[in-house]
Amino acid sequence: MNIKFLGGADVVGRMGMLLQNKGANLLFEYGMTASKPPSYPLPAPFVDMAFLTHSHLDHCGMLPWLCGKYDTEVVATPTTVDVAELLVRDSLKIADIEGYPKPFNEQDIKAMMHNFTPMTYGEVMDVGGFEIGLHPAGHLPGAAMFEIKGEQTTVFTGDLHTYNMRLVWGAHPVKCDNLIIEGTYSGRLHPDRLKTEYELIEKVKAVVERGGKAILPCFAVGRTQEIMLILKDLKYNMWVDGMGKTINRMYLDRPEYIRSEKALKAAKRKFNEVRTPQDRQRARREAQVIVTTGGMLDGGPVLTYLEDVKNDPKSAVLMTGYQVEGSNGWRLLQEGMIHVQSSKEEIPRPVGIKCEVKKYDLSAHADQGELLSFIKACNPERVIIMHSDDREPMAEAIRQENIKVLLPSANEDIEL
Repeated sequence: MNIKFLGGADVVGRMGMLLQNKGANLLFEYGMTASKPPSYPLPAPFVDMAFLTHSHLDHCGMLPWLCGKYDTEVVATPTTVDVAELLVRDSLKIADIEGYPKPFNEQDIKAMMHNFTPMTYGEVMDVGGFEIGLHPAGHLPGAAMFEIKGEQTTVFTGDLHTYNMRLVWGAHPVKCDNLIIEGTYSGRLHPDRLKTEYELIEKVKAVVERGGKAILPCFAVGRTQEIMLILKDLKYNMWVDGMGKTINRMYLDRPEYIRSEKALKAAKRKFNEVRTPQDRQRARREAQVIVTTGGMLDGGPVLTYLEDVKNDPKSAVLMTGYQVEGSNGWRLLQEGMIHVQSSKEEIPRPVGIKCEVKKYDLSAHADQGELLSFIKACNPERVIIMHSDDREPMAEAIRQENIKVLLPSANEDIEL
């Protein structure tokens, strides 16, 4: 069995791993990084089948290209299929707005949707000389780890969280010989989750009680729902805007993939939804708390709300997600400003933000301590770390457990 990363080995994003066995080619993930400009994995060869762990763009974003070129069948859970379509369509809109070349077209998206084969946790498929089954990965509703059984057992985690979040239960270890695991938080630990949630709730209360607005920029997929669940018991005028509203409905359509249908329905009832321009104007006037896309402040309704509060010291922008270097969210945290550009302007202009800005770590990825506990429970002979731009701290900790560690580069053949 041979593996080769087309992307996402020593970087966070643009995932793609080719697995070759007995003449069969299988592809795990094929994504793009939504940087400026976007970055892509190496071109994939013809593959017999592709497997998608979850719907984030850095894992699914280039599947339309793959399906349009090779008519490839893609395996994923049903809720991953639903959300992936929404995100790849949105990536085309963003390419139009930003003026970037489009790596695929509408026909390619239709090919992807036609070629999806839904599978769920516990189901097994015989393909490429393997039995391949799915296990919950804890990262998002519908996120899966793939267990690949042949002469050896290999587990490919995709993005992973072992903590029980409000939206989904954490992942459980799977015994294996080879563990191909993400290392996004290699060398880093998260603060206590419940304490962080409490601090966020108390900050929202403080902002509203002093007469300000709390703006919470969130990724539509997963983070919007988690924040709504955290804030759902507050007695304020709260609104949700952006694509997260659609994702709410998709998750409730498939409640078997979320921790509590009852809790998410309660959160959805508590938040007013912005559905029309008139709703948005009302939210701008009345809202005390606004959960809205985009999570990195590079576009979406958040920029409208930010314009309203940028000079108001009573208001606050409360960041809860990862910020890619160079994004507006990253600039805001590093420099206290963002770049905006109207349709009449040729180049973006810097805008200072004078309201309070604070960041909270509510990651949906396991930290190094959680990853190490997971690895030891899987009891592998070999660990391959992927999806990380600083793998060595985690690798060293794994070696201390007398487990072999492999750190492949992009396009490097690894024999397992």
